[in-house]
Amino acid sequence: QVQFAESGGGSVQAGGSLRLSCLTSGYSFSLSWMAWFRQAPGKEREGVAAIDSNLSTRYADSVKGRFTIFQDNTKNTVYLQMDSLKAEDTAMYYCAATTQKWWIGIVLRETNFEYWGQGTQVTVSS
Repeated sequence: QVQFAESGGGSVQAGGSLRLSCLTSGYSFSLSWMAWFRQAPGKEREGVAAIDSNLSTRYADSVKGRFTIFQDNTKNTVYLQMDSLKAEDTAMYYCAATTQKWWIGIVLRETNFEYWGQGTQVTVSS
C-alpha cells in the first residue's frame, strides 16, 4: 500500500510562492506517475501537474510557466513549486500516484490515479 504525507500548504498573497511536498512510503517503487491535483470549493478536482519515472512532465494549461513538478528519489518526495500565485489557485491540493503507464497526453485525469493523499490547503489572497 502506498501512503503519502503532504505538506507545504498555507496562505500567501498573490504573486507569491509556495512549495508543496509529498513524501511517499510503501510500494513506491512500483509507481509510474506521481501527480498533483487540486479542488476548489464548488468545483471538480482537476489535474495540475504530473511526473513519471523517466521524469517526463505534464502541466495543466492554467499553471504552465508558473508551477514546476520535480522529485527527489533519495527522499522519496515529489514537490510542486508554485510561483506567481493567483487567487484562482486557491484550492485543496492533493498528491496522487498510479502504477499504470498512462500516455502523457491523458495522464491528468482523476480516474487515472488509484492512490491519494489527504490534501493540503493553499489560499492565495488578492
